[in-house]
Amino acid sequence: MQDLIKTFYIAFNNLDAETMVSCYHKDIIFKDPAFGTLQGERVKNMWRMLCENQKGKIFKVDFTDIICDDEKGTANWEAFYTFSKTGRKVHNCIDAEFIFKDGKIIHHIDNFNLHKWAKQALGFKWMLIGNTNFFKTKLQAQTHQLLSKFENRKKE
Repeated sequence: MQDLIKTFYIAFNNLDAETMVSCYHKDIIFKDPAFGTLQGERVKNMWRMLCENQKGKIFKVDFTDIICDDEKGTANWEAFYTFSKTGRKVHNCIDAEFIFKDGKIIHHIDNFNLHKWAKQALGFKWMLIGNTNFFKTKLQAQTHQLLSKFENRKKE
């Protein structure tokens, strides 16, 4: 399973969403502070959207400390990018947890400090409320709206 996680993050560094989503089980469940909980095709489309949005930009993913067995695993990864909405540079440190089924990732949780992310991506004003449920709810509503817009555009 270590190779599966490596494949996933190498593909992400290369902005290769299709290789990333091929690492997922058809019943994938994903959770992180920015998107909340997503399932199935929506998870896959989230990665497609994120990769598409970074094409042609400075983007890098580093991953370390992959520990896993046949059932579950963890990894640490860091993303370096410019947040498109503000043009601010972001260095996000993420702890990932995985559960595997049928040789694929069926459950993927990314944990990161939303307060630190908000300060980097959005600036001081948003950093002040970056730890609040109001901010998290507002951010997740925006990310879901962007994802729905992306999905609708792909259907056309």
